[in-house]
Amino acid sequence: MLTQLITIARNTFVESVRQPIYFIIIALAGLFQIFTTWSAGFSMGMSDSSEVSGDDKLMFEISLATVFVCGTLLAAFLATAVLSREIENKTVLTVVSKPVGRPTVVLGKYLGVAAAIMIAVVTMLLFLQMGLRHGVLSTAADDVDGPVVVFSTAAVLLAVGIGIWGNFFYGWAFTQTASLLLCPFMFIAVALVFLISKKWGFRDLHSIGTDFKPQIALASLGVLLAHMVLTAIATAASARLGQVMTLVICCGVFLGGLLSNHFIGRHAITNTLVARVAEATPEIPSQEEFSRNGDTYIVKFEEPPRVRVPSGAPFYYGPNSDGLSLVNVGKIPDVSKLSETERLIARDLAPGIIVTKSDTKTAVVRKIGSEGEAATRPPRKGDFIFLQPTRFNPAALGLWGIVPNIQSFWLTDAVSQNQDIPLSHIGLVALYGFVQIGAFLSLGVVLFQKREVG
Repeated sequence: MLTQLITIARNTFVESVRQPIYFIIIALAGLFQIFTTWSAGFSMGMSDSSEVSGDDKLMFEISLATVFVCGTLLAAFLATAVLSREIENKTVLTVVSKPVGRPTVVLGKYLGVAAAIMIAVVTMLLFLQMGLRHGVLSTAADDVDGPVVVFSTAAVLLAVGIGIWGNFFYGWAFTQTASLLLCPFMFIAVALVFLISKKWGFRDLHSIGTDFKPQIALASLGVLLAHMVLTAIATAASARLGQVMTLVICCGVFLGGLLSNHFIGRHAITNTLVARVAEATPEIPSQEEFSRNGDTYIVKFEEPPRVRVPSGAPFYYGPNSDGLSLVNVGKIPDVSKLSETERLIARDLAPGIIVTKSDTKTAVVRKIGSEGEAATRPPRKGDFIFLQPTRFNPAALGLWGIVPNIQSFWLTDAVSQNQDIPLSHIGLVALYGFVQIGAFLSLGVVLFQKREVG
């Protein structure tokens, strides 16, 4: 079975990269990157971040969105070409008439298309890396980055030239040769511009390190994972539908997945964000663990609270702006009938955290009630603040889990707002992506099992 799977995947990969649309979309992504570098100026975004700033923020978001859309279209075209078209032309009979299971056919087709998509998307992301190194040309006085222009042009011309030469003299498929050579050539070009400055001088190790942007790399990895999911969706759709409908399904899932947080997610998880923690320090160093009755923390807000934070209000906090995964959950201590002094010393209440004093810049919060865990950790920088526990809608939550949430893979907002993307989050996104891939491939197998191919 493994040999059959590898053979189907290899043949599907070769057939995919030979499609004219494969090279055309990669080339269009490169052209769009050039136009974006020229035209993304004057965005009024002059605030700095650790990896992109000013007009480069706009260029980064437009360029990554271009990669996203191009990869989605490419997935739909390729999946249709290697499965739906084979069913229509009856060529799939040569495979299923042999002792090859239909699940093996679907999985092999997916792996072949996914490998082709991965190479195409990586090539597009290398174009993006070249654009980020060059930077936006805001005015005619801006210097053109010579190494970027020379090495990227050389990579493209060399790949196209070898493709033309091989096609003329040896009969090689031009799109296959040019597309597969373009990826390593662009990788070499990016490596060279890391080593050489704009003035054609060799750079030291520190300067080389400034060109590698780990948060942008993680955001790019998120887009790549999204394309693997969209490829699985296209493969499943092409088991029953033709090219036009597969394109419609892919584009619909793409747009619906980007909007699912707004239309479904906001009903699945409900809470009202109050503020965000800029700094949190214990009132006394011995209270740092924030675990005993009377332990107090001083919390500074990044911005004034969106709603009034009254004295005696419950205090909730967590790492997510929607209120998911709050650090302190459980009963809300009922302090409405207690005086201010009684609130601070009462030990017959459930353990909780309340606000003892607040203004537009800070809040003083205190652990009250019986001995017990009110929170798994004290508040810290970056936490989001709420005045009530998060409410969940099971029906909306279930629907939100079924619909592919493409927004989960879109991490550019974190880069633009200078928020670190933790590796643990990338791990969760990857796990979510693999679950979605498995689910849609299973659906594709079910659809293909009942498809008449004779």
